[in-house]
Amino acid sequence: MQEPTDAESKCLVHYIKPGDIEHGGSASAQIKAELSRLGVSAADARRAGIIAFEGEINLIVYSDGGGTITVCVSEACIEILFKDDGPGIEDIDLALTPGFSTAPLWATDLGFGAGMGLINMQMNADRFEIHSHLGEGTSIRCLLERREDDASGNC
Repeated sequence: MQEPTDAESKCLVHYIKPGDIEHGGSASAQIKAELSRLGVSAADARRAGIIAFEGEINLIVYSDGGGTITVCVSEACIEILFKDDGPGIEDIDLALTPGFSTAPLWATDLGFGAGMGLINMQMNADRFEIHSHLGEGTSIRCLLERREDDASGNC
């Protein structure tokens, strides 16, 4: 996946605390608002917001020490990068199976862990990459081509 190369790209970083379900969704709401402020169309900000929410909840539920969401915006695209130092994903193909979940009981009791988070991220991204190593953590990159405005060039 290519990095946004536009000289005018802007990057925003959000730090997510592990287990902080009380604030789950606040970073993704801020990201969506920041994208709108930067001139991203409502449709593209909505797609990015869905990706950010699903990734944020995954960081809260699964990471050991929390993680980061980095959003870079250029004229042509929006790149969203999630990084954590959690336990890693044992079987990525299985994790990308609709309905598969390893969510802890406390998360499922709150209505999370339906096994659709990664799938929703993948469905809303134009490009999706996931890398994970057991005991080291996971990184996910989502790239969205800006569709709803006059962005020039490709990502």
